[in-house]
This record gives sequence, C-alpha cells and structure tokens, in this order.
Amino acid sequence: MTTPSPLLSRPGAVEAAGADAGVAAHYGEPLREQRALAAGTAVVDLSSRGVVTVAGPDRLSWLNTLSSQQLTALKPGESSELLLLSVQGRIEFDARIIDDGATAWLIVEGAEAAPLAAYLDRMKFMLRVEIADVSADWAVVGSTAAVPEWSGLLAWQDPWPHVGAGGYSYATVAEENHPGLERPWYEYLVPAAELEQFVGDRPLAGTMAAEALRVAAWRPRIGAETDDKTIPHELDLLRTAVHLAKGCYKGQETIARVHNLGHPPRRLVFLQLDGSQHTLPAAGSAVLVGDRKVGTVTSVAQHYEMGPVALAVIKRSVAPDEILTVLDGDEPYTAGQELIVAPDAGQVVGRQTGFLRGPRA
Repeated sequence: MTTPSPLLSRPGAVEAAGADAGVAAHYGEPLREQRALAAGTAVVDLSSRGVVTVAGPDRLSWLNTLSSQQLTALKPGESSELLLLSVQGRIEFDARIIDDGATAWLIVEGAEAAPLAAYLDRMKFMLRVEIADVSADWAVVGSTAAVPEWSGLLAWQDPWPHVGAGGYSYATVAEENHPGLERPWYEYLVPAAELEQFVGDRPLAGTMAAEALRVAAWRPRIGAETDDKTIPHELDLLRTAVHLAKGCYKGQETIARVHNLGHPPRRLVFLQLDGSQHTLPAAGSAVLVGDRKVGTVTSVAQHYEMGPVALAVIKRSVAPDEILTVLDGDEPYTAGQELIVAPDAGQVVGRQTGFLRGPRA
C-alpha cells in the first residue's frame, strides 16, 4: 500500500506500526472492537496487504509447478493457501489464493507484493501468464463472518484449521477441538477507490483485534512467526498450505524428508502470559527455560477473554510441561505453554504413536 487508508480519518483511529502500517491499529476501544469482530458485527481494514494477480490460461498449472499446493483443480471462488519455498524448503512467500475463472488473485503481506510479482515474472518463461502487482488498486477487508451485502465481491475464506486434501496435521488436538474453529475468517477484495463506500457505517475493528483472534486461533503469519530458516512443519502449515502427494516443486525434498524421516528443529507454541504486570512483552522477546534461551516470542496480543497471550517458536526439545519465562529487556513474564506443533512431529514413516495424531480416515 502506497498511501494510508482513508479509514484512518475515522474518529479515534490510531495507526498501526510495522507490517500493518497504513491502517488503524484500533479506533479507540481495542477490546470492544475485538468482541465485535469475534461476533461478526465488525470488519477490519487490511488494506496494508498486497495483492498480486496472475492471469492467462496457464496460470493454475504454472503456479502448481512452482508452489507447495495442488492448484490444477482449483475451482472459481474456491480458496486455498500456497507456499513458495527455497531449495532448502524454507518459506519465501506465503500467499492466499482465490481464482475467479480467468485470474488468480494472491493476497500477501504488503512488503511481499512487489518481490512476489518480480519473482513470478522471472519464472514465467514462455507460458501464457501475465503477472501484475495491483496493490494500489485493491484493498482487503477482513471479517469473521460472510457479509451478505458484499456477495458480489471476491472473498478468500481461510482454510485454517481444516486439514486440506494432501495435508497433514502436526497439532496435538483433533481438528474438531482446534481453537481455530472459533475464528472463521474472510478477506474481501474491494476496489481501493470504493473502500469507504463499501464499508459505509459498518462497525470497524483495528488490526490489534484481528491479531488477537489470530493468535488465539494458533494461525501463523509470515513475517511474524517466520524467519529466514522457517520450514512449514514448524508452524503446522502442512495442514493448509502443503499437498504431500503432488508433483515436484522447489523445496519438496525437504518437505518430504522432514515429514517422513526427520523432525522439525523448532515448534510453534501458544503462550498464556502472566498478566499481573499489566504490560505486554514485545514480539522478539526471548523465551527462556531457567537461564537458557530456547526460543523467541513472535506475536503478542491482549485477548478479550484470555488476557495476555502470545505465539512463540521454540526448540523442539523443550519439554511440553516446562514453565517458560519470556524476558523483555529486564522484565520477566511467566508463561504457560500450550502445545500447537507436537514435540514428536515428523518421522511419519515407521513412527510410534505419541503426541501427534495421524490423519483422520
């Protein structure tokens, strides 16, 4: 996004920082906004996101060869998620994808749009595809409920936490008990010039509200839960963004090797933070066992029901019943961990039953 959202002119709007700069962090009442967003009565301005289009008759078969996802049979209006990986299987791009029958629309973090478009342009060779970064022309609006008045808009529906075809869950809970089910999620593509008109007088929530619900749903976000070494297994992304039985793509060897024969070196964990300090640690704070650093806090939020919560990426070897400490500068926060990715995730070939639940029949 090149210019701040016009919705920042709404009363009480306070601009977000970091990846969400350009839209409102909140409109004066973060917890009330969060309740309204969770209830499906408010929407959140996500026009800081980037949008890349891929048009042409070869678009889906071509994206299929490049990405971790099976896309050749993607139907118009159907939502999916894809990863573009390095040769080492590390996440380079994470894109939400929805196709309208003529064009594939990729929703990404704002800073990723231009690099993604450039990467795709380099990879198109002689195929019948046209790539464009249309972030300046399209805004994204999020909601936990379908908006009937917007039925004519293209809407990406988050597949999380459902295990897709060819996917695999690394979580320790069955799908029907996953907290992500409490957060259905839609991202609408709205013409940027008509954003205010479409939103109208509908209640607004800021990105703080959306982030709190995302953290509570255990939903990883690129740029937050990822770094330059992240592989999908560590974040439970095999459930929605990887098809384990599709054809060859860059990074597939690492995906298969870790899943079948090895273990991811780190694991995503949900933290319930001690709220007695009435403050929150910053993302990037160290996670300790005793005096030993075992990981890093990646996202922090004040949830309207659970209080202070966080996501962190920690070493796989950390015992699941270990009480952790989050250290922000000199300020320690006691943190109880709730397993997201099982400590014994991976090594599916010949594995014994442990924390990890296999796919449902």
